[in-house]
Amino acid sequence: MANLSLQSISMSFEGKKILEDIQFVVKDAEFVTILGPSGSGKSTLFHLIGGLYKPEQGHIFLNGEEITGKRGSISYMPQSPSLFPWRTIVENVLLGAEIVGQADKGTALQMIEKAGLLGYEHAYPHQLSGGMKQRAAFIRSLMSPQPLICLDEPFSALDEFTRVEMQKWLMNIWVEHKRSILFVTHNIEEALFLSDRIIVLSNRPATVQKEFHIPFKRPREESLLLTEEFLAWKKEIYNELRVIV
Repeated sequence: MANLSLQSISMSFEGKKILEDIQFVVKDAEFVTILGPSGSGKSTLFHLIGGLYKPEQGHIFLNGEEITGKRGSISYMPQSPSLFPWRTIVENVLLGAEIVGQADKGTALQMIEKAGLLGYEHAYPHQLSGGMKQRAAFIRSLMSPQPLICLDEPFSALDEFTRVEMQKWLMNIWVEHKRSILFVTHNIEEALFLSDRIIVLSNRPATVQKEFHIPFKRPREESLLLTEEFLAWKKEIYNELRVIV
């Protein structure tokens, strides 16, 4: 169970206001995406939620407990897979759970198989493709005990076809495990395809400009990307972002 609440979050760096009065929630088992122009503070938000920074103003709660400035409350997956090159794939997958003494190799091997990585569990990161590394990194996030996963543009470095395949894989895994996910991307199609809600941030100092509730039923197929309804939603969100920039 994971219910995240950001209340009146403001943050500055070197005298420049980055975030101002940010407020939103992520409900249990919900997939929420943050969209915004470059430099709007999306990654800064993740650092605040993860406790790497402490906001100048405001509070962050997870399941009713204040986690403002507190580390270790969330699972975080950055743009790069960040796998340790000296650890095998199964060892990398188990890392987060291992740190808190909850390593379960049997479950890890089952998830590696479901991720299409069977036969690579004892391989090293340099032996895997970019998409395979991302799958391993996401399994590591799922294996970690924290109830909320923050994904910071995890597919941005992948080619278009690999990216779509990874999006479909992520959705299938998420539907099965129903963890709360907060996702950052610059890609409108990706946000629409994956999300229950999309939060659009303004330029700096970033505020919540608009929130979209996405109506597409799950499971979602790749064919959805070419429907008139999907393209209409993409146009509406594009126009919202265009006003901002």
